Amino acid sequence: MKNKNISDLKTLLFGKKNIIIIPHSNPDGDAIGSSLALMNLLKELDHKPIVISPNEPPNFLKWTPGFNEIIYFDKNEKNCTTQLKNADVIFTLDFNDLIRIGEMGNLLKSSNADIVMIDHHQNPKNYTNIIFSEPMIGSTCELLFEIIVELGYEKNINSKIAACLYLGMMTDTGSFQYSNVSSRTHQIVSKLISKGIDQSEIHNKVYNDCSISRLKVLGSALRNLNQIKELKTAYMYLKRKDLKKFDFKKGDSEGIVNYGLSLKNIIFSVIFIEDIENQNKVKISFRSHGNFSCNEFANTYFNGGGHINAAGGIHNGSIEEAIIKFKTAVNNYKNKLK
Repeated sequence: MKNKNISDLKTLLFGKKNIIIIPHSNPDGDAIGSSLALMNLLKELDHKPIVISPNEPPNFLKWTPGFNEIIYFDKNEKNCTTQLKNADVIFTLDFNDLIRIGEMGNLLKSSNADIVMIDHHQNPKNYTNIIFSEPMIGSTCELLFEIIVELGYEKNINSKIAACLYLGMMTDTGSFQYSNVSSRTHQIVSKLISKGIDQSEIHNKVYNDCSISRLKVLGSALRNLNQIKELKTAYMYLKRKDLKKFDFKKGDSEGIVNYGLSLKNIIFSVIFIEDIENQNKVKISFRSHGNFSCNEFANTYFNGGGHINAAGGIHNGSIEEAIIKFKTAVNNYKNKLK
């Protein structure tokens, strides 16, 4: 981490400021966790922070400390636009390209505020004054913790901030199973637990608080599970008609792709999900064990990206076309899927 960036950020945070914090569209645990951790910290430091999300997160994140204070651009564009225009500082968390926040991206391009990026994805775009970009770190929440320490604010981390940070670290590392989990990751977890969090309760709230629709969606995906044994690959799919039948809600498909990796000898798992609204769009999630790069695969074939062991992509067309394209593409990786 560059000392100049830390010094510049500390200068930026001198005095009371109007601060906007923005996670990416369809925010996940790391985006919400980092955004609310930063919001709660900045309140401790006597700033006036507001989290503006492009849209709503899934229901299983509603317990996160500060969640009820988030405002949503898609529901109150006028108010959010005013808040953004009045901002002194804008933080963008868990994304590195303005395309990830839709229409809000244009407002940031014309903003007079100082913009700070905190992110752990590859290939950051240069739209900010200060960039903290560390792709080798497992989550934005882990990176944010390190920044807080470097700024000298570790003593200000209370149980609420710690719970937010733990949420993002847990969810973006597949409950600490991905290859980018380090000894430092576990050292940080130890520090967060010492702040009074209940890590077991956080895990249960995220993973074991299912709606009936989520379990039905899981059942449907598992019925559609296929293996390509010679390539140590599994894939599954969810059709629009089934999602509607099960009363699908945002977040119901979260984590299902990981079930493919629970199969013996499988190192690459993929799920294809037809978009409920868009008849010509398929969302795709990729997960892997070891050194097989989901990010490279998603970027090469499905206009996506992410991390080595977790990435996402999009196919514009039918789900059948997407699966055929995938099965053809994965054959190009025979030497890496051993």
